[in-house]
Amino acid sequence: MILWLDGEVSRPPLLIPPQAWRGRLVVLAAIGLTALNLRTAVTGYTAIAGVIETALGFGPTITGLVGTVVTACFALCAFCAPALARRIGLERAVLLAVLVTTIGLALRALAGSTPVLLASTAVAFAGVGASNVLLIPVVKQHFSDRVRTVSTAYMLLLQVGQFVAPILAVTVADSLGWRASLSIWPLLTAVAAGLWLIHVVRSREDGSRRASATQVQPGTKTHQLDWHSALLWGLIGLMGMTTLHTYALVTWLPAMFSEAGTTPLRSAALLSIFAATGLGAALVVPVLVGRLHNPFPVVVVATMLLLVGYAGMYAAPRPGATLWAILLGFGVSTFPLCLTLIGTRTRTSAEAASLSGVVQGVGYGIGCLGPVLLGVLHDMTSSWQPSYVLLACTLVVTLAAGWLACRPTRVENS
Repeated sequence: MILWLDGEVSRPPLLIPPQAWRGRLVVLAAIGLTALNLRTAVTGYTAIAGVIETALGFGPTITGLVGTVVTACFALCAFCAPALARRIGLERAVLLAVLVTTIGLALRALAGSTPVLLASTAVAFAGVGASNVLLIPVVKQHFSDRVRTVSTAYMLLLQVGQFVAPILAVTVADSLGWRASLSIWPLLTAVAAGLWLIHVVRSREDGSRRASATQVQPGTKTHQLDWHSALLWGLIGLMGMTTLHTYALVTWLPAMFSEAGTTPLRSAALLSIFAATGLGAALVVPVLVGRLHNPFPVVVVATMLLLVGYAGMYAAPRPGATLWAILLGFGVSTFPLCLTLIGTRTRTSAEAASLSGVVQGVGYGIGCLGPVLLGVLHDMTSSWQPSYVLLACTLVVTLAAGWLACRPTRVENS
C-alpha cells in the first residue's frame, strides 16, 4: 500500500497554503482515529466471543458466521465504495461509512438475540469495509506532499488498534460485562465521525469542496483487467488465502488457546501478540518487495512460519502458545505483500485502483470461508486439530498463487 501511494510522489507535490493547515489537521486526526478503529471491533469481539456465545445461547458455528460476515462486508464494499464516492464525494462517503459503523456497533452492543447480533455486525462492517477502501484516496488527496509518512502512520495505527483491543475488551468485560466491552468501539468511531463532520461542514462553508474529491470522476475511463492474466489470478489467490488464514485465526485463536487450557485474559493477550506482529510486517515487507527482483522468498518464509505454527498448535498448543502466536502472526505477512504488489505490478494509479478493487473484493470473498468452515468443523469433531490440518493443506495454494503473483511482470489490460 505504501509503495502504491508513494508512486504518485514523482509528480510535483501540491503546494499547501498556510491557511489550509487547519483543515488538514482535522483530516489528519480523522484519518488517524478511523484507522485506529478499522480492526478494533474485530479483535475486540473475538476476544470475548465465548462470553457472548453463553449469554445469547449460540455455538461455534454462529461465531464462525460472525467472522464470515466481516470478510463478506469487506469484499462487497471493496467493489461498492468507489461508486459511492463518485456519487456523493469522497469525504462525505467516508463520513457516511463511519456513521454506519457507529450505528452498527452500537446496535451490536445492545443485541438481545443472535439474528440482531448478525444483522448489526453486517451493518457495522459494511461501514468498516467502505472505510478500508476510501481512506487510501483521502490520504492521497490531502497529503500528496506527505504520502509516505501519513500512509505509514495509517498502517501502524490500524495494527495498534488491532492488538490493543483484545486486552482492553477482556478487561472491561470482566469488570462491567460484555455489553460494556462492546460499547467502547462505537464511542471511538462516533468521535471519528464527528471529526469527519467538522471537515465536511468547513469545506462546504469555505466553498472548497473540490470536484476532484471523488478521485475518479463520472465519465473517467475505467481499466478493464485481463482475466486471462496469470498475475491477476496469482494476486487474487494470494489475497484469498491470506485473508482466509488471517480471519480464521482472528476469529478462533482465543477459543483455540482457551480450549487448550489458557485463561481468557491470557488468550486475549496471545491474540494481541498475533496482531502485534503485523506492525513489523507492515514496515519490513514493502521494503523487501522494493529490493527484491522477485519477492517469492517472502511467500515461502511466510508459508513455512504458518506451517510450523499450525504444527505447534496441533502438538502442544499450551506449552508453546506465545511462540505459535508469533509465528502465525508473521506467517500472514503476505497481506502487506499483496497490497505492495498491487502497486508494483501496475503502471498507473488508475490501473492500481482497478486491480486493488478486484483483488481485495474477490480475495476477501474467498476469505469468508475461513471462519465459518472452522466453526462447522469444530462443531462436527469437537476438536481444533482437524482445523489445523485443513489450514496447513491450503498452504499449497498459497505457494502456487504466490509464485504467480511475485513474478517480475505487470498486469495487462484487456
